[in-house]
Amino acid sequence: MSSTSALNNRINNDYSNSSSSTSTSQPPRFTPSSSSYNKNTNRNDTDDDDELDLLNDHDPLSSNQQQQLPQSTPDLTSPLSFKRRHKQSSSASNFLSQSSRRLLNAFTGNRASLDNPSNSNPPPPTTRLNYIPDSPRHRLSKDNSTLPHDWLAEGPGRRVGYEDLTAIDWIFEYTKERQRQRTLLSRTASSGLPLLGYLQRFLDASQVWIVLILTGIAVGALTAGIDVTTDWLGDIKYGFCSTVDGGAFYLSKTACCYGYDEMSKCSGWKTWGNAMGVFNGAGVWFVEYAVYLVMAFGFATAAAMLVREYAVYAKHSGIPEIKTVLGGFIIRRFLGVWTLITKSLGLVLAVASGMWLGKEGPLVHVACCCANLFIKLFPNINNNEARKREVLSAAAASGISVTFGSPIGGVLFSLEQLSYYFPDKTMWQSFVCAMTAAVVLQAFDPFRSGKLVMYQVTYSTGWHGFELIPYILLGFLGGIYGGFFIKANMWVARWRNSNSWLPGPVVQVAVVAILTGLLNYPNDYMRAQCSDLVSNLFSECSKLADDQFGLCKTGAATAGTIILLIFAAVLGFFLSAITFGLQIPAGIILPSMAIGALTGRAVGIIMEIWQHNHPGFIAFRSCEQDVPCITPGTYAIIGAAAALAGVTRMTVSIVVIMFELTGALTYVLPIMVAVMISKWVGDAFSRRGIYESWIHFSEYPYLDNSEEMVVPDIPASQIMTRIEDLVVLTATGHTIASLSAVLDAHSYRGFPVVSDPRDAILLGYISRAELAYILHTSTQAPRSLPPETEAFFTHQPLADPRTTLDLRQWMDQTPLTLPSRSRLHLAVSYFQKLGLRYVLFVDRGVLQGLLTKKDVWYVLNGAEETRRTARGGATGAVVGGGGGLAREGGEGESEGLLGVQRDDDEDLEPISPLVDRGSIL
Repeated sequence: MSSTSALNNRINNDYSNSSSSTSTSQPPRFTPSSSSYNKNTNRNDTDDDDELDLLNDHDPLSSNQQQQLPQSTPDLTSPLSFKRRHKQSSSASNFLSQSSRRLLNAFTGNRASLDNPSNSNPPPPTTRLNYIPDSPRHRLSKDNSTLPHDWLAEGPGRRVGYEDLTAIDWIFEYTKERQRQRTLLSRTASSGLPLLGYLQRFLDASQVWIVLILTGIAVGALTAGIDVTTDWLGDIKYGFCSTVDGGAFYLSKTACCYGYDEMSKCSGWKTWGNAMGVFNGAGVWFVEYAVYLVMAFGFATAAAMLVREYAVYAKHSGIPEIKTVLGGFIIRRFLGVWTLITKSLGLVLAVASGMWLGKEGPLVHVACCCANLFIKLFPNINNNEARKREVLSAAAASGISVTFGSPIGGVLFSLEQLSYYFPDKTMWQSFVCAMTAAVVLQAFDPFRSGKLVMYQVTYSTGWHGFELIPYILLGFLGGIYGGFFIKANMWVARWRNSNSWLPGPVVQVAVVAILTGLLNYPNDYMRAQCSDLVSNLFSECSKLADDQFGLCKTGAATAGTIILLIFAAVLGFFLSAITFGLQIPAGIILPSMAIGALTGRAVGIIMEIWQHNHPGFIAFRSCEQDVPCITPGTYAIIGAAAALAGVTRMTVSIVVIMFELTGALTYVLPIMVAVMISKWVGDAFSRRGIYESWIHFSEYPYLDNSEEMVVPDIPASQIMTRIEDLVVLTATGHTIASLSAVLDAHSYRGFPVVSDPRDAILLGYISRAELAYILHTSTQAPRSLPPETEAFFTHQPLADPRTTLDLRQWMDQTPLTLPSRSRLHLAVSYFQKLGLRYVLFVDRGVLQGLLTKKDVWYVLNGAEETRRTARGGATGAVVGGGGGLAREGGEGESEGLLGVQRDDDEDLEPISPLVDRGSIL
């Protein structure tokens, strides 16, 4: 008895010496945070529950498994211990449920499993992730010496579902998947039926392939529908298909005039001027001009209204957001059903309006939405964020595959541009998905030409050595175009955000649509759809059946044609710069290709005129007689490749895509040269491509693990948030009320846990979501703990699990740590390579500080002054004096990504409906 009294005295002394809260104020009683537990009430939240990115688990604390305490309880006169007792026998049937029963026993003190009666007051609707249970080697071992003393102290702890705009814990997700695989292998191996075990493992492994094949089929079919519908609506601006020769109104011009070598001889196609009975040349032109403007305005406005009313995430190309999502970030509703529907319909209308935008980038977003839809059919994939992102990386390849008719180029595009983590298995999965989508699109044959895309061409002639000089020139022009376009587009985006007097997004789209229509129609090259324009610019005159723009007719190679081509390229540059970034589905790949093709075709015509007028020039002596020496279409495709490389900064994937478009192996070297020069020239302006620039502009917390960033050569201690600026929790001395007060007083996304304020030995890290959930759940039935209930983060052998709250299982007790003297470069490598959310710095076990992903992002992007200004000096102690750029989840975390700005006389107000004032970690 004396030893027990001494132990109780020591524990009571420890409680009295520990701080129950770091806040000096007494906040009101804890209520669930609206950002964490707010019930979904709008259409997007209720219908798009498939993209909540929350994982289900059968948890003993869940609403459908909580139990009333039994009438009879065991004798508690002896001290209780959480030490796990050795099981004498275990069968395969109850193998998976042992860990959950142990957890129930730990809380109730009863070894019997309990059935679940009805619960009158369920916990808040927060879904829990699977925690990592004890290793199977511990469960299956017959040696008690291998068992840990305290099983609740194992693993990274339980997790609740990720909130919106938060980072993913990659290490936890992959650890959970490895644990699931070990459990599956152990269960199937011990079943006594080897063939059944093999079948179960085969079915489990085949789920990913089923998702990828279904995604490829859906993407191919959906792209075919988008191509056909876009073709028809785009042609409606010029006329319609009459019932002559068996035509119908719903047919596009190509389908209506199928079988005609020249569209001008097609009697079934009626222009709007002839349909309205106007036959005067000037009158026809003005009537058709007016109809073109009205329809372009209507299509663009309808697309903008769809995006605003149904799915705001359907705007833009979606590739910057996809890169961020694949980098480990949760954006709810971005891959939902409403986003898929709105993106598809809005893309059809936006492209048909004739604005300078493309459907390539948005189709990648559509492909990822399709994959996310099929992932929901398989909980093993859906319940693991790491596996989901591998599938999304593979699905993105199918979007580029159907866009360019380039399956291999799609795989390389996903590898080079999109994916954050791309192992060998993902490359193979991407190939299967891209191939399936291309085969399905080929089967539909939407253009009735046997081609996957409209601008797929072949060349019958090769190139000459002297042509490398103009090819290099096109590379320079492509790099210059890319550099200036990115600067112009970013300037327009900043100007839109900084001027509050501008009208709403729908009005902005309508104004740009009218301006585009006014400038497009008078120029023959700009009047057509971008895909038609690129197809004709790429074509070889000897194989062009219908010369729609008169580029191949006799006398076309003149200075007037060159001027019109260059003028169209310049106007396209400015229209693309103001269009990309509007709140409609819009890509930049096809407009960039069109601008490069216009410039390349002009250079090709210049070379053709020069060779025709001076055939005896020394450079032209290698030309064969009676065979065209210069093919302007090849200059167009090389110019398109150079412009695309300049604006996206991609290299290998562009070369492969262009090779698959032309099928001419002989032109791979010129394309490589032009892309290489364009990349070098573009990097002289800035190393960021257009997608990286938008990520930086939107301040998405994306750390490119492949980019060679300039990291300051300083110790990490100079930018970390020091312990004196952190809100930390001690191991003991807490109650439910005091911890709830800490949550109410501070909005940080997590709290380090230390032994006591004096020694500050790091014990772990608990996130706000987990802490808020367990505090709320423990006060509800069946436990119904009072606010003064004792809570602790360390093993308490004398604590009664029925009247105390043990928080160890919700705490990450194995966080990644570094010495505070570590160089910043090492810490950045941790974040880039491992996808971490935070790193704790300790010296000999003593906590020194904290560094978050957002802090690293701000350091690498030189945004310290921006953050300091946006905070208005509210957290100056944290920002200055080496106290770290930000505390995790503190005020100021809503800038940038969430589009928040401060006026002189106003508080922070969102300028976008996407605003969430919570932390992004």
